[in-house]
Amino acid sequence: MQAACWRGWNNGWEAPRKRGWPPEMDALFDNLASGLAVFLAMVSGDAQTLALKFAPFALLLEMPLYLLTWLGVMHYLWRRHSDPPAEIPYYPRVTCICNAYAEGRDVQYSVRSLLEQIYPGHIELLLVLDGAVANRATYDAIKELVPQFGGRHNRSVRFIPKPQRGGRVSATNTGLLYATGEIVMALDADTSFDNEMVAHAIKPFANPNVVAATGPLRARNGRKALITRLQAVEYMLAIYLGKVGLAEWNLINNLPGAFMIYRKSILDHVGGWNTGTGEDLDLTLRVKQYLRRHPELKLVFAPGAVAHTEVPDTFSMFYKQRLRWDGDLSYVYFRKHWHAFSPMIGWRNFIANTWYGLLFQIFLPMLQVGFLAWMLVFQPVPFFIGTMLLVYCFYLAITVLQFLLFLALLSERPAQDAPYLWVLPLMPLFMVSARVWSVVATFHEWFNRAHQDSPMGPWWVIRQGGPR
Repeated sequence: MQAACWRGWNNGWEAPRKRGWPPEMDALFDNLASGLAVFLAMVSGDAQTLALKFAPFALLLEMPLYLLTWLGVMHYLWRRHSDPPAEIPYYPRVTCICNAYAEGRDVQYSVRSLLEQIYPGHIELLLVLDGAVANRATYDAIKELVPQFGGRHNRSVRFIPKPQRGGRVSATNTGLLYATGEIVMALDADTSFDNEMVAHAIKPFANPNVVAATGPLRARNGRKALITRLQAVEYMLAIYLGKVGLAEWNLINNLPGAFMIYRKSILDHVGGWNTGTGEDLDLTLRVKQYLRRHPELKLVFAPGAVAHTEVPDTFSMFYKQRLRWDGDLSYVYFRKHWHAFSPMIGWRNFIANTWYGLLFQIFLPMLQVGFLAWMLVFQPVPFFIGTMLLVYCFYLAITVLQFLLFLALLSERPAQDAPYLWVLPLMPLFMVSARVWSVVATFHEWFNRAHQDSPMGPWWVIRQGGPR
């Protein structure tokens, strides 16, 4: 029935033919031309069956999240304009735990950006070098820089070399033992910061109900290669725009490991970071477990507290990173924090975790990959091409709308962000590849327990932490 239907749509369409081309090329052009005809017919409204197949993905799982985010952004802008927050002279002591491992001299960018902050309060910088014996270049770079900042008013620097590597969690908890600040920032040594980051990050904590925060995370090397440009746009839309919108409903799903800000009291209460992988999501979920008993507590987003991190600059490095990230996501949700999908954490967070964490991040990619496989196996090639063109146009429209919204209303450096416009036509393809890879990562974790071999720490440390 469908085969006859799409053949009917192809009336009047013929692929361009060139004398001397092999038959395979003629067949390819035939399929492309037929696929374009199918796409045009779908757009004209002749393919109602496609809507029944594709609409559930878009309307039930994705569009509500986009709408909630956009409404949150509008609410944030309205609130900031109609009731601007009062300037409260609140300058608590801040501890910045900067975790270093193998950054070499690049660690100096992070250290300088922290010690040159425009903030009248005291900043205590704890530089924790994990595996100092094996990372001599990073050790020498830190030792060279620290004396240059000695004696500065309201600034203190302490270098804590850990001879034996214990992993990221071990390094962060070591810093927490020495921390004396009321507010603790856990930062990566490959991340640098705008010089008013601390000042903007501290403002929300004037409200005693705010227990955690994060800010925009940008790609520091965003212009280096195509893959870094794609990630730069992803960070703008997912971390910047997305978290501004979700924070308005107190629904921040995760504080990124490269840029976490907590009250020290809440860190002491939950016991700091747990050994294992996915430590950023793990800590966020443990803090959110208190929201049912203490609904007044908030996790917020500070748009002015901007951080710039290094992102993978090759496709192989990117997919290797996402194999770990998405696998850790599955591990944390299904093995370590399965109770996060319970009303016991509060109905709002239960719905958010189920909808965003479980359905959107894990099961939606599986449904989409299954849909692609079904189309490839059971549908004619022109129908598959036409359908993919329609799906591409849907995601392109969403991406362009979100980017323009971000550029016009949120970006603190629109002139630098505008040149990324040319990357937008590639974003739907990038998103599809990332979701297919997410499915690979999920099954890799389920069948191989990949979290036990994470590069975030030695295997003898990782395998002792959390459920297996």
